[in-house]
Amino acid sequence: MSFDAKAFLASLTELPGVYRMLDAGGAVLYVGKAKNLKKRVASYFRENVSSPRIAHMVSQIAAIETTSTRTEAEALLLENNLIKSLSPRYNILFRDDKSYPYIVLSKSDFPRLGFFRGNPDRKAEYFGPYPSSWAVRDSIHLLQKMFRLRTCEDTVFANRSRPCLLYQIKRCSGPCVAHIGAEDYAADVQLASMFLLGKQQEVTKRLTRSMEEASARLAFEQAAIYRDQIQSLHQIQEKQFVSSSKGEDVDIIAALKDAGQLCVNLAMVRGGRHLGDRPLFPSNAGESSLADAVAAFIHQHYAAHPAPARVLVCPLPVEDERVESEAMLAEIAGRPVPIQEARSVVHKAWVDMALQNARLAIFARNQATAQQEQRLAALQEALQFPEAISRIECFDISHTMGEATVASCVVYHGNGMKKSDYRRFNIKDIQAGDDYAAMRQAVTRRYGSIAAGEGVAPDLILIDGGKGQVSSAYSALADLGLAHLPMLGVAKGEERKPGLETLIFANGREPLQLPPEHPALHLIQEIRDEAHRFAITGHRARRGKARKTSTLDSLPGVGPARRKALVSRFGGLPGVLAASPEQLAEVPGISREMADKIYSALH
Repeated sequence: MSFDAKAFLASLTELPGVYRMLDAGGAVLYVGKAKNLKKRVASYFRENVSSPRIAHMVSQIAAIETTSTRTEAEALLLENNLIKSLSPRYNILFRDDKSYPYIVLSKSDFPRLGFFRGNPDRKAEYFGPYPSSWAVRDSIHLLQKMFRLRTCEDTVFANRSRPCLLYQIKRCSGPCVAHIGAEDYAADVQLASMFLLGKQQEVTKRLTRSMEEASARLAFEQAAIYRDQIQSLHQIQEKQFVSSSKGEDVDIIAALKDAGQLCVNLAMVRGGRHLGDRPLFPSNAGESSLADAVAAFIHQHYAAHPAPARVLVCPLPVEDERVESEAMLAEIAGRPVPIQEARSVVHKAWVDMALQNARLAIFARNQATAQQEQRLAALQEALQFPEAISRIECFDISHTMGEATVASCVVYHGNGMKKSDYRRFNIKDIQAGDDYAAMRQAVTRRYGSIAAGEGVAPDLILIDGGKGQVSSAYSALADLGLAHLPMLGVAKGEERKPGLETLIFANGREPLQLPPEHPALHLIQEIRDEAHRFAITGHRARRGKARKTSTLDSLPGVGPARRKALVSRFGGLPGVLAASPEQLAEVPGISREMADKIYSALH
């Protein structure tokens, strides 16, 4: 039964909102937002649609669902959430979930300069966002050099009795031990804040005036400090070969299609300083135009991140799309946010840089893809597999003397690690330190669902270990009826040196040792090392949680008062463990029945 667009449009509201187009199976084809739902949805059913891709999508529509909102901004936010959660087939999707970092100045008598990632609040002053953590740390280093603000945590600052190394190398003025007064430190904080806001010329004027005043009163040592700060400022301005004297905040969005890849590059300028960029490769782009990709990025990015004063784009979206995007950004930001083409010399230089970096990102991505394909082909040849290898899963076990055992399973799929498919297993009910039993349990739990017909089976299973671990893992697979899945152990070489690994086969084939420079071995090492990292971080988290939680906290019927009484009477957990039920019953507030329960729980 075909979709009756005319009947549907007759009942559709003209309010702003979000629409979801579904196929006959109920899968979401496309999610969009609209200032006027009726007009926007109707545009898909005209005789002349915008592209063959849209025409193909419309031919599959079996139903349309809508959600009206009060404002366009609400529609933009809802659209962004639905696109990320549903991943519709025809939406250009940007996986840009990482939060952007900021520089933070705390609000205290001696504010702390630091790195911040998360949602800014009113408890501190934030500058940014920056495109990468490297850009933040580089800026913090410059600020330390120029203004010598403290970067230590408040607890460290409050308990210093002598200045740290940063004071010795002239990266901190030593407020922790009163080497600088609150008034002078506040002046340095104000200069740093002005610098981050792009007022470099004003900062230079103030420093020059202070240097001259210090020289006039013969305070030459202080004058030399101001001189060094001015020189540092000049050096930074020289580095910023593309900068703006206006101190403006601008985002540059440049889209480029080259060598079969579509890249949207986001460059950030804050306070007139170019802070770097971040290339993004959307999925589901298909034959979409560059303008469509830019429009999709604007909607998805600024629904989750703050907008600057203006946005420069290349190419510019169509007029209707641009006007609608500007209206939504203005509503979210509470001020106009123009979306423009570059016109001035500086703005054009920024756009050219963004396009060049997009081109370099595409080249690097294609090079990396080609290298991974070469590695997979080399692995297939080395293992003498008849079919190509696409999905590899690797297991590792981590514990400390048998404590808090954790198994990891990481996944390599296509041309890279697929983190969304990673799994950790908290190993239970085995003898402490039994790696073989741990491996058997992890493999059983991982592939139980696959044996039941759910999930995707790997083309190759890697086991970080020798014959014992491989035998245990293979036994678990055999019990599940999956013994046909290829399995390979990666045994560490002499002194655990990389390049000396031996590959152990589960089917009894003779072990294989590849040359250290072999591309297949490099791929195996990369996946094995990622499994080890994932396992050890999980183990450390589990071990830390266990050690922070006292055994007394989990005793039935023992609250804070009884726990305090037990610790006071026996001096801690070891004393409680050594006590008999009779001795426990002597503690105020603990009956003989409660004492028996505590003794049973601890033994």
